[in-house]
Amino acid sequence: MSEIFIVLLAGVGAGVLNAIGGGGKFVALPALVAAGLPPVTANASSTIALVPGAVVSASVSRGDLVPVGEASTKALTLVSAAGSAVGAGLMLALPAASFEAAVPWLLAFATLLVAFGRRLSRALTDLLGRPVGMSARSVLIAQFFLAVYGGYFGGAVGIMMMAVWSVGAGLDAAVSNPMRVTQLAAIYASATALLLVTSDALRAPLVLGAMLVGAAVGGFGGAHLARRLPAWLLRGLLVASAGTTTVLYFLRG
Repeated sequence: MSEIFIVLLAGVGAGVLNAIGGGGKFVALPALVAAGLPPVTANASSTIALVPGAVVSASVSRGDLVPVGEASTKALTLVSAAGSAVGAGLMLALPAASFEAAVPWLLAFATLLVAFGRRLSRALTDLLGRPVGMSARSVLIAQFFLAVYGGYFGGAVGIMMMAVWSVGAGLDAAVSNPMRVTQLAAIYASATALLLVTSDALRAPLVLGAMLVGAAVGGFGGAHLARRLPAWLLRGLLVASAGTTTVLYFLRG
């Protein structure tokens, strides 16, 4: 029972983190491994367990969605779902060790873009004499590959999305947070549809159920918190979450 309670708390923490900044999988995955699940099973289980929290957060934030460049929300969501399905298939077929080695460096780069992306976008606009902006096709192509990563491993994929959107579309991290949560929900839900029938994630139903409940509670509370925070504070929390997640990934590796 103590393990179940710890997993429940980890689920709450992961749900809150995903709602206000990202990096929830870094909390969920180690908790499931500590509860006795093998790493591959824990990876699949953490993706499944975080679906309710992401869906609840997306529902709370649906009225605050801001488009990413010229790409429509519907197209972006469909691409996220398709890419995630491909990534989940790769996770089941390929070893994750080599890809995980690159994650801390990807996160470090993404964190810098989240923190300074809008300034970089403005600097490039001044240098080129025209606004920097990704076409709808470019946004969707980038989102597909981000979603493949999200379905394959998924650690801090929301942070990476904000980084790309910050530079490519000039979106402020606080403004893009509702869209980030929505696309995170699409990525997790799509991967889950495959993982439920092809992985052994259901081998520990009590553990999985505890994290499901915790993530839903954390996602609901975190989304409401994110909507009430001033933009400057939410922006700071997003950058802090990205930086902390990056450091923890380096320490983990």
